[in-house]
Amino acid sequence: MGEAKPKLLVVEDDPGLQSQLRWSFEGFDVAVAEDRESALAQLRRLEPPVVTLDLGLPPDPGGVREGFALLGEMLSLMPETKVIVVTGHNDRTNAMQAIELGAYDFYEKPIDPDLLAISVSRAARLYEIEQENVRLQASQGAVALDGLIAASPEMLKVCRTVEKLAPTDVSTLLLGESGTGKEVLVKAIHNLSDRREKRLVAINCAAIPEALLESELFGYEKGAFTGAVKTTPGKIELADGGMLFLDEVGDLPMPLQAKLLRFLQERVIERVGGRKEIPVDVRVVCATHRDLPELIASGTFREDLYYRINEVTITVPPLRNRQGDAVLLARTFVERFAQQLKRPIKGFTQQAVLAIEDYNWPGNVRELENRVKRAVIMADGAQVTDEDLELNEGDSDPHPFNLREVREKAESRAIRRALSVTDNNVSKTAEMLGVTRPTLYNLMRKYAIKV
Repeated sequence: MGEAKPKLLVVEDDPGLQSQLRWSFEGFDVAVAEDRESALAQLRRLEPPVVTLDLGLPPDPGGVREGFALLGEMLSLMPETKVIVVTGHNDRTNAMQAIELGAYDFYEKPIDPDLLAISVSRAARLYEIEQENVRLQASQGAVALDGLIAASPEMLKVCRTVEKLAPTDVSTLLLGESGTGKEVLVKAIHNLSDRREKRLVAINCAAIPEALLESELFGYEKGAFTGAVKTTPGKIELADGGMLFLDEVGDLPMPLQAKLLRFLQERVIERVGGRKEIPVDVRVVCATHRDLPELIASGTFREDLYYRINEVTITVPPLRNRQGDAVLLARTFVERFAQQLKRPIKGFTQQAVLAIEDYNWPGNVRELENRVKRAVIMADGAQVTDEDLELNEGDSDPHPFNLREVREKAESRAIRRALSVTDNNVSKTAEMLGVTRPTLYNLMRKYAIKV
């Protein structure tokens, strides 16, 4: 038996156009609705990937009020459905308003069935790819670690490294720019380790004044200094049996570096003002955005401490180097904030998605999260626009004008994204890209892409 045809709902009140459109889409299972009520019923029953919608519907066939109302209800019921709005000739105002409300595309009358079929086929293909991404996330729940949203090969490689390191007790150093999600990876290491039943204690070495940092880390005895009215254990002692996370370890003052090194070597501490050695069983994980070898060369970080905390290094790539992760994260954030802030936001416009993909994201995931949250608050329509995100053309990476360079960049990016979606299945990737396997292998060799 052949594969089932994708469903297409045609919302049109003209019987002549109904018949014409029904027979124009041979590759689709076409259903027809002539008014708002029947269209919503068909939408619920069929859940079609694509809908063509004439804005002029009864009881207002000469206007657009009924069509816009139906568009809003459709996107509310099935935000993933691609709605192609059919407008009158030169009716650009209503067409653009429909796009702002969440329509996928628009088409002007008079209708050319062949051209409309191309638009419908593209919409159906995009819907299929998006659903495949959703299925990929669901089936690979363990691929992106708990709390981590990612589908790029770069981050999936990091996830595999975390899974291998988590059950061990080696000292681990996470390197990466601020906002890349190092804290999320530390939590994943803890949750996957044998110490998950014990505490994960974190301290930011850059956020605490140097005068207080020693007592925060090592604790203090009663009377050790003015205000020390009782003996207080430090962060290291509190983490006994569990895990200690030293964030921004590159900012640790030199005197404390020596004391931390002794603890890592001997696994005993002395509280400030105390003389008793206290044994502590703890796994240490450190993170920093700074270049530690450079700090060593400048004499502000101890080389022996560097090698002690750096038994294994995990380098977290910046968001700009994670193919497809920015859009995936943005969609997760917009859904979360729309629910938290009780805003009727259903996603992003196409222009916003392109802007998210093109933007360099110097602040990484943290910047993306903040921009999406603000956009959800400020958005006027049902979808977040590039203006809501405050992403203008000047913010994006400049694109080359050389056609060969543009084509090669696009080909390489498309192949990497398709391989990611298919979990490196070459046959499925070739089918998705519309090329033969030998052609795909040649392209992979050309762009040095390895499975």
